[in-house]
Amino acid sequence: MSSLQPVRGTHDLLPETMRRHRVVIDTARRVAARYCYQEMATPIFEFSEVFKRTLGDTSDIVTKEMYSFTDRGGEELTLRPEATAGVARALISGGLSQYLPLKVFCHGPMFRYERPQKGRLRQFHQIDVELLGVGQPLGDVEVIALGAQILRELGIYDRVVLELNTLGDMESRRAYRAALVEYFSAHRDRLSEDSRNRLERNPLRILDSKDEGDRRLIAEAPLFTDYLNQASRDFFAAVTAGLDALDIAYKLNPRLVRGLDYYCHTAFEFTTEALGAQGTVMAGGRYDGLVEMMGGPPTPGIGWAAGIERLAMLLTEEPAVSRPIAVIPVGAADEIPALQLTERLRRAGFTVDLGYSGNVGKRMKRANRLNASAVVIVGEDERSRGVAAVRDLDSGEQDEVPLDALEDRLAQYR
Repeated sequence: MSSLQPVRGTHDLLPETMRRHRVVIDTARRVAARYCYQEMATPIFEFSEVFKRTLGDTSDIVTKEMYSFTDRGGEELTLRPEATAGVARALISGGLSQYLPLKVFCHGPMFRYERPQKGRLRQFHQIDVELLGVGQPLGDVEVIALGAQILRELGIYDRVVLELNTLGDMESRRAYRAALVEYFSAHRDRLSEDSRNRLERNPLRILDSKDEGDRRLIAEAPLFTDYLNQASRDFFAAVTAGLDALDIAYKLNPRLVRGLDYYCHTAFEFTTEALGAQGTVMAGGRYDGLVEMMGGPPTPGIGWAAGIERLAMLLTEEPAVSRPIAVIPVGAADEIPALQLTERLRRAGFTVDLGYSGNVGKRMKRANRLNASAVVIVGEDERSRGVAAVRDLDSGEQDEVPLDALEDRLAQYR
């Protein structure tokens, strides 16, 4: 039989890795709840139109990276490459507009056909925050503050930098778009093929190009900030004032953009130098035109997504593993009583291990491998006297405890 391997760009979340993932997810869930964000989940696959309509036909995700397929019913479906579109779709299909503002936290796997590298997989996992129905700058500040607090409680805030920019309102974007078309058209012959294709349809996407020749042209391109109207400048000033008031440091990055038309105003990324080339750990922005583009009512929105794999790699402390209590039967006749006692302790809230075979010596070795805090020894003599032997594996001390007082005696190991 040939050796089976996971599909390229995927990996197993083995217990050690999963513990780090759980730290990220549980921390994010706990902090989001303090900010009154409610947890929800959307399906892992959607109708392909959900992503084609929102991500744009010219985006790399749609043209190169989506996992799309036709199901047996002839429907065109796509494994979700990101979370925002699904949340916006749920707002529309679930009739949630009546509950605005909607504050949502979610997490789960996403899928993109990319070249696998450190921190970038074809099946990857994200935490995601969306705030729908709030058009004021205060919403931008809250969403960024929530992300910053999650990073603080993960212990990695001092290893990231918040990069911030404004994309302005639609009037500003139209003016900037015209300036970009004029600039890049004058250098059309030096653009990559992808960027030439984007020039007419979505010139802001050229600014995301990784092509070296494009990057040299981008360095000299007009800046968005030069085309902002006063309303856009006032909005951004309110956002930065809010961040200043909360002592959230940021670095202005005029090259930080989002190419899709429904993005506006605030764009931001938390980046790090600790992961090499894949430096973005959390990224988001305001998308006031998204829900309307999908056929829903005009609904402002802002949110962010963060890669769980990348955040987990930045954790400096290994997550603690709970230490179990080990129950050890002395002989074959003690196995059923030991099983009953184990279940009784588990139902009382204790973490308990019961080995499946072996003599007392082998079971003690197993308890040590599991880093058990204590063992409860059940033998015929102890049972006849209504007691169990309890040994603390750190101190080595052992005493006998009445069975009806066992939960109280073990409370220190809970």
